[in-house]
Amino acid sequence: MISERTDRIFSNAQVVLKDRVIERGWVATANGTIAEVGEGDSPERGEDMRGDLLMPGLIELHTDHLEAHYVPRPKVFWDPVAAVVSYDGQLATSGITTVLDSLRVWREEGAEDVDGQAEILAQAISSARDAKLLRAEHFLHLRCEIPMPSVVEEAKELVGRPDVRLMSLMDHTPGQRQFRDEGKLRDYYRGKSGGLTDAELDVMFERRFFYQKTYGEANMREIVALAHSYDIPLASHDDTTEENVTDAIRDRVSVAEFPTTMEAARGLHQAGIAVLMGAPNVVRGGSHSGNIAAVDLAREGLLDIMSSDYIPSSLLMAAMQLPHHVPTIDLTSAVRTVTKTAAEAVGLKDRGEIVAGKRADLIRVHLARDLPVVRSVWREGYRVA
Repeated sequence: MISERTDRIFSNAQVVLKDRVIERGWVATANGTIAEVGEGDSPERGEDMRGDLLMPGLIELHTDHLEAHYVPRPKVFWDPVAAVVSYDGQLATSGITTVLDSLRVWREEGAEDVDGQAEILAQAISSARDAKLLRAEHFLHLRCEIPMPSVVEEAKELVGRPDVRLMSLMDHTPGQRQFRDEGKLRDYYRGKSGGLTDAELDVMFERRFFYQKTYGEANMREIVALAHSYDIPLASHDDTTEENVTDAIRDRVSVAEFPTTMEAARGLHQAGIAVLMGAPNVVRGGSHSGNIAAVDLAREGLLDIMSSDYIPSSLLMAAMQLPHHVPTIDLTSAVRTVTKTAAEAVGLKDRGEIVAGKRADLIRVHLARDLPVVRSVWREGYRVA
């Protein structure tokens, strides 16, 4: 339930700023923004945080977890607005106050049930927002599978919406990028689609080879031009080789999602492109696809942003765990990967840090046996969880 907005003072907190932690401090909010930050005792009686962490609300740039709520079982489609509300609640209780919902902008026969549902889900998000049912603030991230025949047409139907904040350039043709090992892609679809046979996968893979050869180059040019014409930031996806990096630079990409090799991540980072990796990769200790580990990139100073991808609670967990994996990364640096840096990558400069004038998007985090527990969440001064 969302509370009424009131001016507040949060006292006796470990306040996580962008570059340091106030071990015992306070934060005052007014009219939905941060009014003042101080050390020691608060100027007047406030809400006692009892020594818990007070952090900026988390910023999520890439999560397709809505799909699990909308299609909870093969061929089972839940009410889309109810799915959005359920998903939103999970985000908020994980500390996420701003999210870019990743929608699949393509159709592929015989692949996954959620393909071709982007318009339905985008409308459901709008309906839930208009009815004031949402705890987090929702924007859209259009995931464009470049070789698919209908991707340009479908992107054009959505790109003019005011809530579109990111478009990603994806290509899951077997034998490249995320799935250089074709066997990993076969394993993925055997589990994801209820057990496709090798014969069925052979047909799918041949179709994908044909699509890439026939449509890939032209679709890439059109999607890139479309994004730039609407001034929407672009993300590359699963960059692996120097050629992939060169293409990302050419296309004026802002964010590189899930590079699969150290070589690619280094080239992207040096080009000023923010490198985004999955928080589950950090929590699990490696990539589920067998690619580069996020912690290895962090050790090399190449990790800029983290995303919860398919499990919302992993975002906060990874931020808390990263300093233990990489001693040169302190808590504030880790928190920036899920707040300030993520927000700035998509032009959301009004949030992502605790400083006077920014939005009062705040989370109270208690550490219980090294496990972060979100106790309270505020968005623009409203208590939302």
